Amino acid sequence: MRVLLRELGEPQKRFPAVHVVGTNGKSTTTRLTEALLLDAGLSVGSYLSPHVRGWGERIRVGGVEADFEAAVAAVRPAAEALGATQFEAITAAALLAFATAEVDVAVVEAGLGGRHDATNVLESRVVVLTSVALDHMDVLGDTREAIAAEKLAVVQPGCTVVLGEPEWRELAEENGAATVVVTGRSNLALAIAAAESFLGTPVDPHAADGVELPGRLERRGDDPLEIWDGAHNLAGIGWLLPRLPTAPPGGWTVLCSILRDKRPGMMLEALSVLGPALVATESRNGRALPAAELAALASAHFERVEAEPEPTAARHRAVELAGPEGAVLVTGSLYLLADLGGEHSDP
Repeated sequence: MRVLLRELGEPQKRFPAVHVVGTNGKSTTTRLTEALLLDAGLSVGSYLSPHVRGWGERIRVGGVEADFEAAVAAVRPAAEALGATQFEAITAAALLAFATAEVDVAVVEAGLGGRHDATNVLESRVVVLTSVALDHMDVLGDTREAIAAEKLAVVQPGCTVVLGEPEWRELAEENGAATVVVTGRSNLALAIAAAESFLGTPVDPHAADGVELPGRLERRGDDPLEIWDGAHNLAGIGWLLPRLPTAPPGGWTVLCSILRDKRPGMMLEALSVLGPALVATESRNGRALPAAELAALASAHFERVEAEPEPTAARHRAVELAGPEGAVLVTGSLYLLADLGGEHSDP
């Protein structure tokens, strides 16, 4: 990644950054922070992943989606020559787009972990750790402490670290944080603390009132009620369940795809409180459990389980099962939501 950026003229050194790491809530915190900094009069770039509706969601400049195809084209020759991964190339495209636009600050969501993530090249003034839960354990470690260490490895001496969980203060300080701000666990509280830490002045929280991300408690239909949420791990399901609207008399029918490394049995057990019916499908992601395998796991927790590998057909079946008096929850993976409602072609 650093070699690629050198080929591109070190764009990451031409703006300060707010680096957002954590298990859940990164994308929402990134977009909320972007809105608060824009309201303060700054030119802001933002980068998040994965997308739901289209690749353009990932790179924004000045509060709107950048020209994604042009951004990728600007790095493609160097990225292909070096054999960069897709994520490395898109991250480099974002950083170059921000530098070209001469943004005052970039708010950048990490992809996986932090220590070895492609985003760990930034000149970060503020680091935000949203939350730490057991996820990507095969890569990041099998305890919350090990995972937090991987995420906070992005901390640079002298920066400010914003925490929603106070237990990581000592680790942040050990990594060189000059200031540690412990705030509430909500995405908005984290974003306010991040923006104010960067600016050194208070922000107007209402500037973030209109921020909505696709696939986060997104209402997609009313007949039947249909909610899409990309909760992709056990902690995400735990956040989602108490925030769902009250189901109609027919209860919830769950449509889900889950990645193999996300402890799917435990996620299915948690989802089973919603009702007796589940339709198992599979996203295009190579780590997704096959629908039949997911259905077999679900049968231990749901009375009625059907498997339909093709996501659109699976959604239609879930709507049929729910009927006019029921509700449908589409969840388990943002990749599933992207397959159902987004752009599928790779850049």
